[in-house]
Amino acid sequence: MTTIRKVAELAGVSTATVSRTLAHPDQVRKETRDLVLDAIRTVGFVPNRQAVDFRRRSTKNVVLLVRDITNPFYLEIYRGIEELAFANGYRVLMGDARGDNERVLRYVDMVRNRQADGLILMMGWLPAELTDANMPTTVVALEMLADYNFPAVAVDNRKGARIAVEHLLALGHRRIAYVGGPARLQMSTDRYQGYVDALVAAGIAPDADLTLPGDFHLAAGRAAVRHLHERQIDYTAIFLSNDEMAVGAVNELRSLGRRVPDDVSVIGFDDVDFALSSDPPLTSVRQPRLEVGRRAMQMMVDLLSGKKLTTRLYEADVELVVRSSTAPVSTKKA
Repeated sequence: MTTIRKVAELAGVSTATVSRTLAHPDQVRKETRDLVLDAIRTVGFVPNRQAVDFRRRSTKNVVLLVRDITNPFYLEIYRGIEELAFANGYRVLMGDARGDNERVLRYVDMVRNRQADGLILMMGWLPAELTDANMPTTVVALEMLADYNFPAVAVDNRKGARIAVEHLLALGHRRIAYVGGPARLQMSTDRYQGYVDALVAAGIAPDADLTLPGDFHLAAGRAAVRHLHERQIDYTAIFLSNDEMAVGAVNELRSLGRRVPDDVSVIGFDDVDFALSSDPPLTSVRQPRLEVGRRAMQMMVDLLSGKKLTTRLYEADVELVVRSSTAPVSTKKA
């Protein structure tokens, strides 16, 4: 079992300094504090939470760490989190990971250093040096993370992708392109699997030429359409794994002189606000984002108050919202 003595030896400080860093980080020089925290991460030391909590008071701060703060998808989830946090006397501090391990580690250390009481993760990855053993105990995830056992609120991404493709199949489409999300995210894997599920159930073998990478940004949707056009790959519909990429695809199709949905049907995922105002309005898979945010914060409140969680995984349902960006294949040049 890892002890405070091992942490002290690795950091080159006394056990008293380690204890002071844990209980009163503001009273320890930054250089020393960083040495101690690095040692804690390295050896996987987990402080005795009851002893630590006895020596400190709640900050009433909760950190919300998002994958990309510019993504409008997060706004409604944040609203749900903030509403419930405010009602329970908590403040929400939002952090932007930006794909940067060091940024993530610093926000995690805010909880370790008692600058915040808990951490809500709205991102599908963590740096390799963070494990279940050395993460704070007050963590709630908004995506399933492989190799971690955090309480989580998630949506059924596989089902969402499946019903999107089933909609296109029902309209007569058989050549359906797919643009995925970042490869390290579990949701990207699940959405791709839902796409495959629908095709296989319809007796259609997935075509590697129709499966393209994406990163959830508008430019990726444009690039996917351009790739298909330049290689003269035939398709009558395209399913993109978020709305931002779907809007990018619509814009690129228009620049190539192709009409949506007359020539190509387009469908997205998330049903963010601009899906309704896009031209044409975008068919999309709706996530109950406000509910997801509220559920996540309720889990956090229960954790911080010492209540036993009734479930460690809440999976919210999804629904397809059909608008004007999809149409039967018979109305187009197949």
